[in-house]
Amino acid sequence: MQNTATPTHCPYCALQCGMNLTATGDGTVEVSERADFPVNRGALCGKGRTAPAVLSSRVRLTSPLVRSEGTLVPASWDEALDRIAEGLSRTRTEHGPDACGVFGGGGLTNEKAYTLGKFARVVLGTSQIDYNGRFCMSSAAAAGIKAFGLDRGLPFPLEDIPKTGCVILVGSNLAETMPPSLRFFNELRENGGTLIVIDPRRTKTAEQADLHLAPRPGTDLALALGLLHLVVAEGRVDEEYVRERTAGWEEARAAAMAHWPEYVERITGVSVPQLRETVRMFCEPESAMVLTARGPEQQSKGTDTVGAWINLCLATGRAGRPLSGYGCLTGQGNGQGGREHGQKADQLPGYRKLDDPAARRHVAEVWGVDPDSLPGPGRSAYELLDALGTDIKSLLLMASNPVVSAPRAAHIEERIKSLDFLAVCDVVLSETAALADVVLPVTQWAEETGTMTNLEGRVLLRKRAITPPEGIRSDLEVMHELAARLGVEKGFPTDPEEVFEELRRASAGGPADYSGITYRRLTEENGVFWPCPAADDGAAGDNGADSEDASLDARGSDDPAQDDDTTGAVHPGTPRLFLDRFNTPDGRARFVPVSHRAIAEEPDDEYPVLLTTGRVVAQYQSGAQTRRVDELNAAAPGPFVELHPRLAERLGAAEGDPVAVVSRRGRAVAPARITTTIRPDTVFMPFHWAGEGRANTLTNPALDPTSRMPEFKACAVRVEAVRG
Repeated sequence: MQNTATPTHCPYCALQCGMNLTATGDGTVEVSERADFPVNRGALCGKGRTAPAVLSSRVRLTSPLVRSEGTLVPASWDEALDRIAEGLSRTRTEHGPDACGVFGGGGLTNEKAYTLGKFARVVLGTSQIDYNGRFCMSSAAAAGIKAFGLDRGLPFPLEDIPKTGCVILVGSNLAETMPPSLRFFNELRENGGTLIVIDPRRTKTAEQADLHLAPRPGTDLALALGLLHLVVAEGRVDEEYVRERTAGWEEARAAAMAHWPEYVERITGVSVPQLRETVRMFCEPESAMVLTARGPEQQSKGTDTVGAWINLCLATGRAGRPLSGYGCLTGQGNGQGGREHGQKADQLPGYRKLDDPAARRHVAEVWGVDPDSLPGPGRSAYELLDALGTDIKSLLLMASNPVVSAPRAAHIEERIKSLDFLAVCDVVLSETAALADVVLPVTQWAEETGTMTNLEGRVLLRKRAITPPEGIRSDLEVMHELAARLGVEKGFPTDPEEVFEELRRASAGGPADYSGITYRRLTEENGVFWPCPAADDGAAGDNGADSEDASLDARGSDDPAQDDDTTGAVHPGTPRLFLDRFNTPDGRARFVPVSHRAIAEEPDDEYPVLLTTGRVVAQYQSGAQTRRVDELNAAAPGPFVELHPRLAERLGAAEGDPVAVVSRRGRAVAPARITTTIRPDTVFMPFHWAGEGRANTLTNPALDPTSRMPEFKACAVRVEAVRG
């Protein structure tokens, strides 16, 4: 019997690279190239190639676990589910519904994220739900909504990047975080375009750039304002575009003019000649883009920082035009879809706002409940975690590992330990799951069908390729069983396509409208871009989509998707947003005036160095999965501290020596990695590991006032050599 390959997608980052999976006769799963998917055209990084290793029973959970006399021991599914239902029910009875917390993950499929939000609000009646995607692109989302009236990671497909004239890439090391995407930027340069990379470190991505700017961490806002100042001073403003397609320019202009080049040079460390060269490279081509990632976004002023980069695009006419625009490089696999459909504290499905009465009525009708029964907005992710053990007594957690990934992680670990009850659904026994009262082993990417939304806004169907091990259940089954035990017998189906059909109805008419998307279309068209209303009735224009461009299907071709269903026209999806109008009442983009301000914790005599954090190519997020893959561990076996030779000399530290990094929140120890590719006033640590090398022991939970994003990217530390 010949094995058949199943076309599906990688379980890791927001590229959601296409791959084929084949189950072999010896019980293993092989990954092979899938060249038809346009995002990666068959290319995969090491994480994608080795993804099946986590399917092995050697590294994964295979039985429910319950805590008995302080130890997690195997249990039946009925016993484990009963314990969770009892724990949550007891908390509701004794302390009220908001004493129950729910924490989700940016790796959950749209179906699971949608159901988790519904479970929290309908079954538990709690407002206390958020997810780790808050730590991903929430600042970019907030800034995009302010400026454009709509948040979608990229308002254009990745395939547009090689065709533009210049890209400014701010705070992204995609050569390590999204390696298959680097080819789009290489093709950009091959086509005569230019790449400007802004990063405090000379990363592998920066090495590919035509120009690399290395600002002091936390000064990206001042840098963007200084560039806009020069755009005005040099007469490079697109006056006609500003007049016809924007509002609020005079206020934003006045704010930018307070940031003259020499002042910005003192703040950022980027020289005035480099600032002028950046403006020239960005403004001379007919088209250009600005793309941001976690660098400028994971700051206590991340929303304003992204807003300043958007202002630069608007002032130069580089938004809502072909091959131009602002975009965010989403990090987590479903960071985009995960917040669109209800697991974020303030949102309902379809990217509707929870405090909007019309949105509440629409979703409540789909769910068959009274709109008044839906709780209001709850705490953001860090604030929710910080309230554990005090206001929040019990927590249901899915697909997240905050013991490693949250800022001020030692404090969050203590808050988790103080809970009356913790239940975790995961594939592996993560550091957080190890603290739980009940752990449920759930299916993972290759063992279940479901949709994901990648960084382009392309909705994809990830297909089940293999049968999960005996005793493993899906998150949808878990929520179905828990809902029944908690008195809600209906409304929580276990079939993902049935859930998606309900999600389509719930999202209909919302900013993230999926109502015209079906599993069949996703299979036939290799994904569909939202917004995609149920009929091609021009509704996409209401979401800022260009009516002519809306004739492009998800592949970006000139051949619209056709449907053999004769009930009506099929909307083709919207690869490119804003070409006719922005998603604001008057169709105009909004300038938002912003000014530079310092990071929450500047260096001083006691803590004289800046810490910034990030990823390495062989590990992913908290490492809960990748740290269980031998090949990846061989490439990246543990944490390290990257520091400049001048700092190492002052410490008396040599390559590989243990050094301690100390902040006001704790101490981390890891081997020194000495390099000239980092600023002398800055150290870098990757955040994938637990234990004494846990970078997030150090990071600052100071929150952006709008997005509630913690300041992961800059905090004051001191560095010490570890003797003996």
